Amino acid sequence: MAAKKSDILQGTLTLLVLKSLSQGSLHGYAIASHIKRASSEALRVEEGSLYPALHRLEQEGFIQAEWGLTETNRKARFYSLTRAGRKHLRDEEESWARLTEAVSNVLRFREQGA
Repeated sequence: MAAKKSDILQGTLTLLVLKSLSQGSLHGYAIASHIKRASSEALRVEEGSLYPALHRLEQEGFIQAEWGLTETNRKARFYSLTRAGRKHLRDEEESWARLTEAVSNVLRFREQGA
């Protein structure tokens, strides 16, 4: 059975959120919109996944939040990376690169004589 997009996304949500915030401070809806837009609409982050992840990242000290106004004058929490978050993003990007390279190697692997 093929994995659903949401199953795949759950394992990479931290990386996607931190990378989105590396562009600057964003509120939750803007983070989800950025991920959707940057992935050519292939990835969609639901509120039920995003906000618990944001809370966890804030508790871990990777992001900080402050109240502000959106472009439409709505009150919202804006999230930004902390120094620890920037370091964690670098570590996660390196780990992702190793993982995707390893998976690519397996997909390209041909047994000699096969």
